[in-house]
Amino acid sequence: MLMSAHQKKMSSLSKDDHKMAVDAAAWLFNVVTSVGIIIVNKALMATYGFTFATTLTGLHFSVTTLMTLVLKSLGYVQSSHLPVADILKFVFFANLSVVGMNVSLMWNSVGFYQIAKLSMIPVACLLEVVFDQIKYSRDTKLSILVVLLGVAICTVTDVSVSAKGFIAALVAVWSTTLQQYYVHSLQRKHSIGSFNLLAHTAPPQAASLLILGPLMDYWLTDKRVDSYGYTFTSTMFIILSCAIAVGTNLSQFICIVMGMIWYGHASSQPGGKERSQPLFNNKPEIEKSDELNEKV
Repeated sequence: MLMSAHQKKMSSLSKDDHKMAVDAAAWLFNVVTSVGIIIVNKALMATYGFTFATTLTGLHFSVTTLMTLVLKSLGYVQSSHLPVADILKFVFFANLSVVGMNVSLMWNSVGFYQIAKLSMIPVACLLEVVFDQIKYSRDTKLSILVVLLGVAICTVTDVSVSAKGFIAALVAVWSTTLQQYYVHSLQRKHSIGSFNLLAHTAPPQAASLLILGPLMDYWLTDKRVDSYGYTFTSTMFIILSCAIAVGTNLSQFICIVMGMIWYGHASSQPGGKERSQPLFNNKPEIEKSDELNEKV
């Protein structure tokens, strides 16, 4: 009996260790691919003059769509239903997010681009206060104030920041935060896994960006994507950007789900924050989705 209990305890610890290792690997992969795609895209835009950020994003989601089809054929993406209205709303915020981020990267320095992304933290907190009736502690509010102060100082002292670059960063921050918040909302509302959500949203994102991308890029840069002087090196960079984007998109959706689970645990701890009204709980469905993510 004692041996059986000991074995169960060891099995539980082994499972927890495995889960922790998988989570750490997912976060590390997301960090590596996120940094990698910034470096590649900046080189593609600044060095090789491929300033068609919207069209490039459309190519990213086209390749991601192909990857979701492969995952579906392998059984990692299950059949699920998501209302068209929710898909369209998500695609709007997501497209605005990725286009805003790419344009911000094109018009700003890498340093200001990264600093501006920090302001997503207070924006996300504001959304929670408005929509989820979250109440933050004094320490948390002071931490948010420090972030805002740092972003403000960098914005004022960075001489490379232009008016259009600042507006692009502002649009990118708000749209990205809204997109991530809406991912949480869809997860809670429909109990849908990260890969299933990506499989639903990647095809319409790819189609809309490939259609509107060339027009948007022409309006932003006064250049046509079909008149760009493609070389072997620039084409290889475009292919590399698309390959890294697949990893970024997949790992981002995994991390959003894991972040939501961690976020729920952190919310129950004293001194952080509290809800004035409880949200509905889909913990079993989220854990099931997390197990599927571990397999991938």
